[in-house]
Amino acid sequence: MPRDLHPRLLRGFVATAETLHFGRAAERLHLAQQALSRDIRSLERALGDSLFHRSTRSVELTAAGRALLPKARRLLALHDEILTAADNRPLLVDVNSEPGGSDPAEGRVLEAARRALPEQELLARFHGGLAAAARELVEHRLDVSFGRFAGLPAALRAQLSHVPVRLERMAVILPEDHPLAGRAEVPLRALAGHPVDICAGNPATSEWTDLGRRLLDAHGLRAAPGRAPAVGLGEFGRYLARHREPVLSTTGGPQIPGGVTRPLVDPVPLSLLGLVHRPDLRHPGLAALCAAAVEIGSGEGWLRRPPGSWLPAEDAALLPG
Repeated sequence: MPRDLHPRLLRGFVATAETLHFGRAAERLHLAQQALSRDIRSLERALGDSLFHRSTRSVELTAAGRALLPKARRLLALHDEILTAADNRPLLVDVNSEPGGSDPAEGRVLEAARRALPEQELLARFHGGLAAAARELVEHRLDVSFGRFAGLPAALRAQLSHVPVRLERMAVILPEDHPLAGRAEVPLRALAGHPVDICAGNPATSEWTDLGRRLLDAHGLRAAPGRAPAVGLGEFGRYLARHREPVLSTTGGPQIPGGVTRPLVDPVPLSLLGLVHRPDLRHPGLAALCAAAVEIGSGEGWLRRPPGSWLPAEDAALLPG
């Protein structure tokens, strides 16, 4: 028996044993099914025994799995009891940027969770990019963040869990007197000859830069040079006025002084916003955030993909089946 056994592995085993379905167990745990399967295999290797009989039609517990189940439940109950004392600590939630957008999903989910759980303190943080926040998450300096999970390095993704929240329409922010600013929508082909700023100089938002490169490469467009990022709406307005290049954003992004936001079309490019946290995080605030994201998203069709839209395959694979 190994000296250390991560509770996450046992929690995945118990959820699968109770549902006898990897997909439903993964949904219960807010994990990708591939991550849950990987955890079950890790547990089986650690114990030196198979825990499930798997077929294309069914999942059943083996004798070893039946013997482990009550022990795993007792151990997890004790684990959760120990952690209950920490439930009253504030939950640190990164919402990327201070309020200012026309329809910020992160802010709406956070406020709904606060209303549902008024006795808990959910503190907002503004890291300005998931790439920066992800490092804070794995080092336990942050609890929850929002952003494009598929754009993180594989080593970071393996240490985190992801809940899809909303498919957001991509747009460009333009100076008010830019040649394309008079259009209600900007076809992607109209950006030919206009290098697009994809925040290539900002390591805190490398997941967004990755999405921008994929979009531009897929449509034969050019990226603007990477530059030191502007911080704050006023500085962003000065940055936009100086460099005068379309800045890749979303339709619900911040309103920049001296700038206008125009949706991209033909096709409509999308970005998948996700809620990201450590797999072993147990806090009532996390459950409230996940529930709020599901409730609002279901009611407003946040994960409904428009026909003919563009979304990288890596992001599409994260959408619920």
